Amino acid sequence: MRIQIDVAMQYRFTRPNTIFLTIEAAKCAGQTVTYENLYVGDIPINRIAGDSGVGQRVWAQVPWNELSMSYKAQVDVTRQPVALERLSAVPVHLIPAEVAPYLRPSRYCQSDKFGAFVEKRFGNLQGGQKVAAMRSWIEANLTYVPGSSDADTNVLETFAGRQGVCRDYAHLMCTMVRAAQIPARMVAAYSPDIMPPDFHAIAEVWLDGDWHMVDATGMCSADSTAIIAVGRDAYDIAFLDSQVPAEMLYQSVFVTRI
Repeated sequence: MRIQIDVAMQYRFTRPNTIFLTIEAAKCAGQTVTYENLYVGDIPINRIAGDSGVGQRVWAQVPWNELSMSYKAQVDVTRQPVALERLSAVPVHLIPAEVAPYLRPSRYCQSDKFGAFVEKRFGNLQGGQKVAAMRSWIEANLTYVPGSSDADTNVLETFAGRQGVCRDYAHLMCTMVRAAQIPARMVAAYSPDIMPPDFHAIAEVWLDGDWHMVDATGMCSADSTAIIAVGRDAYDIAFLDSQVPAEMLYQSVFVTRI
C-alpha cells in the first residue's frame, strides 16, 4: 500500500535554540520511502541514526524565535499483518543484546509495578496469545479521550484512570508485555486511519525472533502504517524536542492512501 504524508508545523520559541526532530519516515524493513522532502528553511541541520538503527533524527539550529517546517513523503508499505496468537516468545536467556533494553522499565513504562496484575490476569497464556489478550484487554478497558493526558502522564496514571490517547495506550501495551518478560518498544508512526489525524504511537513486540506491530487503540494495522522511529517510551520518540519552551502556532498531519 502506498501512503502520502503531509506535515506542516509552526512553532515559537522563547529564544534561539537547537531542536531535535523525529518526523521523517524510516527506511526500514516493511516499507520503502519513494519520495520525501523536509523543509526547515535555510538553517543548519545534522542527521543522526535513530534508536536501534531505525530511521533518522534531525538536529536543527534555529537562529530566531519562530520556525515553520514541512515534511512531505510517499511510502510503500509492504509488511503484512501477522496473527500474534501463532507466535512464540523467545526465552529470556536467548534474547539478543540489541533487544534486551526493551525488557526493562522506563520513564513512562514502569513495568516492574505490573508483574502481579499481569500474572493474575494473563498468567495462563503464553507468547503471542498472551500479547494478543493484553491488546484486547487494553482496547476494551480504556476509553480514547483526546486531551485526557499530557507529556507527564505515566502508565500508572493511565491504568488508574482508564483513559488516554494513543501514547497512553502504547505505554500500557509496552508495560504489560515487558512485565511478562517479553520485549516491547514504543513506535512513532504515520497511518491514514488515525482519527483525529495526527502523529500516532503504537507498540512493537519481540516474538519468534522479530518485531511485530501492535496497536492497542485498534485504529491501524501493519499493512497501512509507516514507522518513523522506535524507543523505550514517548520520551525517545517525540516528534520535536526543544532546549527551551516551545509554543505550537500551527500543526497539521495528513496521511492518505494513494
